[in-house]
Amino acid sequence: MQRIADFFHFEELGTNYKKETLAGLTTFVSMAYILFVNPQVLGASGISQGAVFTATAFASAFGCMLMGILANYPIAISASLGINAFFAYSVVIGMKVPWETALAGVFVASILFMILTAFKLREKVVDAIPRDLKMAISAGIGLFIAFIGLSQGGLIVADKSTVVTLGSLQVGSTWLTIFGLIVTLVLMSARVPGAIFIGMVANSILGLATGLIAMPKQLISGVPSISSTFMVGLTHVSSINSLQLVVVVLTFLLVTFFDTTGTLVGLAEQAGLVKNNKLPRIGKALMADSSTMVVGSLLGTSPMGAFVESSAGIAVGGRSGFTAIVTGILFIFGAFFSPLLAVVTNQVTAPALIIVGVLMAQSLKNIHWEKFEVAAPAFLIVLGMPLTYSISDGIALGFITYPLTMIAAKRGKEVGAMMYGLAVVFVLFLWILNAD
Repeated sequence: MQRIADFFHFEELGTNYKKETLAGLTTFVSMAYILFVNPQVLGASGISQGAVFTATAFASAFGCMLMGILANYPIAISASLGINAFFAYSVVIGMKVPWETALAGVFVASILFMILTAFKLREKVVDAIPRDLKMAISAGIGLFIAFIGLSQGGLIVADKSTVVTLGSLQVGSTWLTIFGLIVTLVLMSARVPGAIFIGMVANSILGLATGLIAMPKQLISGVPSISSTFMVGLTHVSSINSLQLVVVVLTFLLVTFFDTTGTLVGLAEQAGLVKNNKLPRIGKALMADSSTMVVGSLLGTSPMGAFVESSAGIAVGGRSGFTAIVTGILFIFGAFFSPLLAVVTNQVTAPALIIVGVLMAQSLKNIHWEKFEVAAPAFLIVLGMPLTYSISDGIALGFITYPLTMIAAKRGKEVGAMMYGLAVVFVLFLWILNAD
């Protein structure tokens, strides 16, 4: 046991088995919904939902363990939300591309992703980002996941006249979210260890007791077959033979590149891993998530990447790769205990996401708000993420304006060549995303 503790640097990171295990469990509970959401989204494209469920579970397990062992980061990996909708609704349904060809597009994009990582281009991008913008990315992700929590919990709903508005208090499930939020707020304020996880458990029990959460009919079920999706991405590479499909591959690549890179930066900042504006072992972390994208495409799922809900585990004390490994092991068990995972509804995870948003927003204090040329792009990143419902779009808004405001403030020489290059890339990125 001591050898394992030494390998993960428990003493140096100020953590222990209890904290790491609870953190891994909290992360898993916070992101377990992806096992059900991903098959639901990709199922619209005609892929077997059962196959996607299994592919998501095992690719996530692989990614979490690789991240834990290679990089010693408490960051979990799973199927990226948003890009899976692009896969199903834009590529397959909208462009009428067969799902087999779309999977091949993910595979090709993942190989390009690994090449960019191997040549340390992603690492150079991370190191080139100014500290103020790194803080903005972390805080922006906090607001984004808090917004997701408020929305999934029913506290905020869409409205035609005001875009969003307060949800109905006549809905029982919304009160379940409110109960969980109050319990977690009280426990957090009282400095109770594991407050977020305890709040989730209390919320689940109340939901089951009141009938707001359906009691599972069984605990264990068989693992669905992936024979219909296994290696399909590789065997259909020759189908990528048009300009339209090349654009699809580039979109998969660009969105995943900036989404997962931004998420990694934000989560590493939250975990206190950033030293002198640099992330130790970032190359290994980036290799872990790019390798997982390859594995996921071969098993039969859309692009994989660092998962923002890892922040819930970090918030309860996760600091090492052992947290990610615990999450990975639970994903394997999750493949067999799918009926039990149905207890973890949106209303159970919503309070945790809102609380984590509060914790990540603390990064705002480290931004130089008195310097407008820095404050403006940082603000656009922070506000852009929740309002565009996209981490990569929020980053784009800030990175495009940063060189402009710095030049106007006669500080253009302080902007590195990489940041000027990224501004151009993001202009092209937004143009490609919005091209008909």
